[in-house]
Amino acid sequence: MAINTDKNSYTIIFAIAMVIVVGTLLAGISSVLKPNITANKITEKQQNILFAMGISDSEDPNEFVPAEKAQELFDKYVGDDNQYIITGSTATQTTDAFAIEVKKENDKVKQDPNYQRKLPLFIGKKDGEEFYVVPMRGNGLWDAIWGYVSLDKEFKTVKGAFFDHKGETPGLGANIKEAYFRDDFIGESILDASGNYKGITVKKGNADPKNVDKTDNEVDAMAGATITGDGVTAMVKKGIKMYQPYFETLKK
Repeated sequence: MAINTDKNSYTIIFAIAMVIVVGTLLAGISSVLKPNITANKITEKQQNILFAMGISDSEDPNEFVPAEKAQELFDKYVGDDNQYIITGSTATQTTDAFAIEVKKENDKVKQDPNYQRKLPLFIGKKDGEEFYVVPMRGNGLWDAIWGYVSLDKEFKTVKGAFFDHKGETPGLGANIKEAYFRDDFIGESILDASGNYKGITVKKGNADPKNVDKTDNEVDAMAGATITGDGVTAMVKKGIKMYQPYFETLKK
């Protein structure tokens, strides 16, 4: 008996069958690829952390270490013993700080204001110096922005920075990835003249366009990208401030 493919019931049954088949295939593929996806995310985070520490595998400091060397160099400069999860003023040593995602922690706080946020912290050592690397996430003009900022052991000065975005405007807000912008943060103080936390402001038309003054808590803004710059300002100020209760315990 031939199947009447013109009937509405046939179309509905066929569509349901295709959804089930395609959904099953996608779920299977996702399951198979999940370990690789997780590994790639860890590698990318390792590259970003090393970049914020000024570690490169070439003579160009603006080059990321190759993915195939990320684990080796991360073990050399950071390692398992220097990964922590910060909750308030308490640090817990862990080998799995990468499992803490800033976005998910932000979402949990939005859902429950009483939730105790978990903050990943990475402490690296290079040429006898310590680097406290802080991951952060914020909002640009069109979508999410994120970054890694490394601080000196006095928790006063930025040693390096990396910023990225999901969908900022090319040639404008997308320039937060460019060296000329992020390098302005290097050497900038996050404390005011009295030693209190102030953060860093991306300011349009500040009096220090060449960023000579490293004590004014300001870097020059990008032309035509005010909202993205404001997003970076908010992200950096809030991102580092959340670690201040713990950093204060290390100063005592």
